[in-house]
Amino acid sequence: MKAWLLAGTVLLATLFSACGGTQAETSGDKREEQQGMEQQAFTVDTPIEQVMEDPAFGNYGRLLFPVNQGHYSGDTLGELQLTYYSHIDPEKTVEIANYLKDRALAGQTVFYDIYTPEEKAQDPAKENTGLFFFKGEPGAKFAICNAGGAFAYVGAMHDSFPHALELSKRGYNAFALIYRPGAQTACEDLARAISFVFAHADELEVDTDCYSLWGGSAGARMAAWLGTFGTALFGGDDLPQPGAVVMQYTGLRECSKNDPPTYACVGDQDGIANWRTMQARLNAMAAQGIDTEFHCYPGLGHGFGLGTGTAAEGWLDDAVAFWERQMQ
Repeated sequence: MKAWLLAGTVLLATLFSACGGTQAETSGDKREEQQGMEQQAFTVDTPIEQVMEDPAFGNYGRLLFPVNQGHYSGDTLGELQLTYYSHIDPEKTVEIANYLKDRALAGQTVFYDIYTPEEKAQDPAKENTGLFFFKGEPGAKFAICNAGGAFAYVGAMHDSFPHALELSKRGYNAFALIYRPGAQTACEDLARAISFVFAHADELEVDTDCYSLWGGSAGARMAAWLGTFGTALFGGDDLPQPGAVVMQYTGLRECSKNDPPTYACVGDQDGIANWRTMQARLNAMAAQGIDTEFHCYPGLGHGFGLGTGTAAEGWLDDAVAFWERQMQ
């Protein structure tokens, strides 16, 4: 009897030991698989959903693409298309996704909330806001880039992320704002974002003097309105006016003597933002002694972004030079 019990005990111990070993090996395999996925670079064939759900991005990966899903199409990074936009560069999309992932995996902060949990609880729409940070040189000046989307959605992957990435390559600290659709709420979010950067300037290692606001389409209106009317009007802190506003393809008409120095560019085939309207506004500003610069590119329609491979390619360098002129 004792021999039988001893044999049974040994058998059970062996079984439990085997099961334990299998679970440990399985857990190890899962960890290795997850680490492999985290380290794997995105390509044009990577599903958009996979990017949004990548563990490196935590709970903000969904904000890399429009939360209003009816405004974009395509299953992969290479297939991404955004409403109102042309000349989307798949290689740039992949570069941006990998840049942000690499920085996140390196332990760097690439996304900042601009509202507190309490504020988000009071207004759930504020859950879909924040600043993506494309870090430049420590102590360099900063820019906030605002994508368009007709105030219906935020087309950041083509209309603000590329700009912010290129500015960071030039040493500047650049942020791309994800805001609530709607002209009023978008401006409130931009005012909050500017206030956030000023309040955390030491932590972010940015110079707040002569900062710039950039935007395309609806985002350009945001930049212009905040530049002229100030952050306090939209609920932000009472802060200095930007040193420069950089606008792409928006048919804003009104101007005043309080407008900051402004650079603007557009395509001559833009059916949404007429180039003559943009030029007339800048001419009126220049007549009041405001520094302006205007470019109109042949054959281009609305939403060309960086303009890679088009007549507008290189416009961002002109805009940076304009901003730098205001620093002097």
